[in-house]
Amino acid sequence: MVTPLIHGTGTAEEHWRAWDTDWPLLDLPDGAPLVVAPHPDDEVLGAGGLLARLPDAEVVAVTDGEASHPHSTVLTRPAMAAVRRTETDEALTRLGHQTPTIHRLAHPDGAIDEIALTTALERLLTPGRWCLASWRGDGHPDHEAVGRAAAAACATTGAILVEYPIWTWHWASPGDPRVPWDRCRRLPLSDAERAAKRHALDAFVSQTRPLGPDPDDAPILPPHVLARFDRPVEVFFA
Repeated sequence: MVTPLIHGTGTAEEHWRAWDTDWPLLDLPDGAPLVVAPHPDDEVLGAGGLLARLPDAEVVAVTDGEASHPHSTVLTRPAMAAVRRTETDEALTRLGHQTPTIHRLAHPDGAIDEIALTTALERLLTPGRWCLASWRGDGHPDHEAVGRAAAAACATTGAILVEYPIWTWHWASPGDPRVPWDRCRRLPLSDAERAAKRHALDAFVSQTRPLGPDPDDAPILPPHVLARFDRPVEVFFA
């Protein structure tokens, strides 16, 4: 799915690396957080290092990501959904989750039901539990719907909302006034956590490599996009 904000190659990673920031550290929770992913791979892109550090974290897979290549000449939507579910399992295993807990909700990719998602999250959240979700201003409709639903569920249950940006790194630029930089918190990653995240992202073959020679089968996460997530820190809005 292409939105007005997500087009072209976006802001190059070297511009982000050159930006002088010193955001406060993210204080990790005592209990197991819930990481809510609009599509398979978002949980690793946004919080793979955190997931490597907290192997008791649970993941909510809101969609199966079947619409990533809507005109693919290789995979049907049901086949893509099956592939991406398997990739998620493998990615979490690579992050150290030997028996990962994944709550698969199977919302339609591109048509998330916010009200139903809010209700589902309310059943999983408790007062003080961390809920990590895609940022409400991320520029992708599914990411924003997930962020809004998570915010509503946290408000009802007393859980703590922490948001992670994904496509923001593509369309924004350092200091962009549309982004709540004042809410940024950083999680420095060890070399082992960074390597585990890289290894986990490599499990999403359907997204990082061409499905076939046709342009409609091009990777969604080519190297210049993946570069934004191979950092020594992860950034969250808290």
